[in-house]
Amino acid sequence: MNIILLGPPGAGKGTQAGRLVEGRGMVQLSTGDMLREARSSGTEMGNRVAAIMDAGELVTDEIVIGLIEEKLEGDQGGGFIFDGFPRTLAQADALGALLDKHGATLDAVIELQVNDDVLVERIVGRARDAVAAGGTARADDNAESLKVRLMEYYKKTSPLIGYYWAKGDLTSVDGLGDMDTVAASIEGILSKSS
Repeated sequence: MNIILLGPPGAGKGTQAGRLVEGRGMVQLSTGDMLREARSSGTEMGNRVAAIMDAGELVTDEIVIGLIEEKLEGDQGGGFIFDGFPRTLAQADALGALLDKHGATLDAVIELQVNDDVLVERIVGRARDAVAAGGTARADDNAESLKVRLMEYYKKTSPLIGYYWAKGDLTSVDGLGDMDTVAASIEGILSKSS
């Protein structure tokens, strides 16, 4: 089973992906993790990624698709969770073509819906809790940074919601519930899709 988790920064995609990895044996394909892994791999692709990142440039869609393709050819576990990809309509088309090429399907696109004001409160609270516990907060866990990240999400990534809805692949869940409730909603969607 292959799925995409959509939602704005802080909606809980990483948390829920971790639960699916643990509970279903799925493989989480986080583009950030894949780029860091490739950069230190010493492979030809890894050297290309390192050169681009060292120059402070953005990695092209072609390279990200190449990294995803490498993963699709490896251990597929219980299927893939696409995390942080696709972010644009062009990337969604490229992912669809790549899955077709490998005889794979996209079984579900799950949108974690959240209220922006509540989301900002949640992230700022998370930062306060981390500091109160003696730890450190993420540098971008503040209201101003989150609003910038949300604007970027709405400009580039939110069109995917309409794209996948039109294809009949999208299901939305309330991302503001507690972690177990959100997980149960996702599990219900996946059980119907399998």
